[in-house]
Amino acid sequence: MTDPFDDRKPRAAAWFKELRDQIVARFESLEDSQTQGPFATQEAGRFEISETKRTADDGSDAGGGLMSVMRGGRVFEKVGVNISTVYGTLGERAQAAMAARKDLPGLKQDPRFWASGISLVAHMQNPHTPAVHMNTRMFWTPHGWWFGGGSDLNPCLEYEEDTVAFHNTLKSYCDGHDAAYYPRFKDWADRYFYIPHRHRARGVGGIFYDDLNTGDWEADFALTQDVGRAFLPAFLPTVERNRDKAFGAAEKDAQLVHRGLYAEYNLVYDRGTKFGLETGHDANAVLMSLPPLAKWV
Repeated sequence: MTDPFDDRKPRAAAWFKELRDQIVARFESLEDSQTQGPFATQEAGRFEISETKRTADDGSDAGGGLMSVMRGGRVFEKVGVNISTVYGTLGERAQAAMAARKDLPGLKQDPRFWASGISLVAHMQNPHTPAVHMNTRMFWTPHGWWFGGGSDLNPCLEYEEDTVAFHNTLKSYCDGHDAAYYPRFKDWADRYFYIPHRHRARGVGGIFYDDLNTGDWEADFALTQDVGRAFLPAFLPTVERNRDKAFGAAEKDAQLVHRGLYAEYNLVYDRGTKFGLETGHDANAVLMSLPPLAKWV
């Protein structure tokens, strides 16, 4: 009997690659269009692309991906758009972490897994322009499958117009699938991106979901695709409103301090960071989310 996931897994991986290509092209176009503002005289940024490899404990191939990073551009100080498809067996610590979240009987006896996704983090030159995060992914084991992902906005200088527009765009894409999704995913993001030791949120939120398996793979995949499609129309208007604004030392200082907050969250709490390091993925790709410069006061 044919396993339907023999077709579904490459379809998901191909979509993440397609989304990556769209975003990389649009971000480079944005760099080219920056003809005024504080960084307009700099050379337009371009992505540096490198392959990532994951090797199993026995030395066998266990997947990999593409790491695309732009540094020192006109709009983006550092932005990474990574895709990966990894597979193999889950180690004991990864099994324990997964068992704590999901009921997966048989995982210890058969710890095979497959995972594919896209992960994006952008840290901007102009402190009036917010940092942003987006990722979507699919995870499979012989005992179950699920999707996860979302987008969230992380300004150091908050503008209500940007927050409202970002959320409204995400809501419109979610509402095309189920009107209950946006409020549920927004609340999930508010809880997930909270930093307990600072008693505050990482940013102004967005949407987040994990462990999504309604029993209808096609519907869940379609939603995950639309979460990816929503990213550019949600984020780019915010960039265009703010990228030319003048700023001084106080605004830049606020940006660096906020980046310290972002780094703390990603190193201490982020589930994707922990999973990537636990499963032996390329550390540079896993830690791509860290800002180029940050400050702690």
